Amino acid sequence: MCRMQRLIPTGDPARPVAFAEVPPPVPEPGEALVKVEAFAVNRGETFLLEHPRPGLLPGKDIAGLVVQAAADGSGPGTGTRVVGHPAQGGWAEYAAVPTHSLAVLPDDIDSVRAAALPLAGITALRLLRTAGSLAGRRVLLTGASGGVGHYVTELAVGAGAELTAVTATRARGERLAELGARVVHEVAAAPGPFDVVLESTGGPELSLGLSKVRPGGTLVWFGQASRTPVTLDFFDLLGGPERVTIRHFHYAGAPYGSDLAALVRLVEQGRLHPEIGRTADWAETAGTLVDLRERRIRGKAVLLTGGASR
Repeated sequence: MCRMQRLIPTGDPARPVAFAEVPPPVPEPGEALVKVEAFAVNRGETFLLEHPRPGLLPGKDIAGLVVQAAADGSGPGTGTRVVGHPAQGGWAEYAAVPTHSLAVLPDDIDSVRAAALPLAGITALRLLRTAGSLAGRRVLLTGASGGVGHYVTELAVGAGAELTAVTATRARGERLAELGARVVHEVAAAPGPFDVVLESTGGPELSLGLSKVRPGGTLVWFGQASRTPVTLDFFDLLGGPERVTIRHFHYAGAPYGSDLAALVRLVEQGRLHPEIGRTADWAETAGTLVDLRERRIRGKAVLLTGGASR
């Protein structure tokens, strides 16, 4: 294998990535070389591609086949189907992935569903661990339309939470209602108070969400999807619920393998159902990224590397 195809940033918002022919990655001793069959793109990645930093190789959600096991003997062997969460470089024919961030796939989970799991699924798992036990608790989730919101809703409702989800439109809320959430379309309409508010929109929504927390409750801030900075007024806090805890959350931090394995088990047991809004050949990645950025895709977008016409 002398050369392979990889998607690289262009800096052009209308066509954020293009194909390049490059040498395949050389794995470190603790990395396996994975032939990528499918990868998912995330809306946050579309923002990184607007002004890509030098050396950016996008791609963190992949599924495929181990074609070269790690030299140190760790992780799955050659020929094993896996789902992985590399730090970067997943939008390619081959990716070098640390074995601590791989999980083995059973035969009944296809690569498309598997590729939809890593970033959004790991975020949801870790976010809910941060929130603590949810059985019987009232939870408000803002910015619930995306992949993280879908997974949080299904897992929280499954854990016994009474969850209210905020979505921009009725269409985006339909699936969440099917999963057991109460759906509203603005934070002000959410019938508080709530034990826990999971806030990912930013801007004025954080302050509104904070006003919905019961005394002694918790707000976990885990995103800023609106791309509008948050401003908190101290005097507003004084007039709001007492003894509220505000926590900042970010999902990142390897290893990811155990969380990926947990997500795979949940899918296999029928307790987690990835919502795939688009499946396409990876020749369509640039257009898919634009549609994802402009919120024209509901659920996850997964691209397939096999047989691409470039």
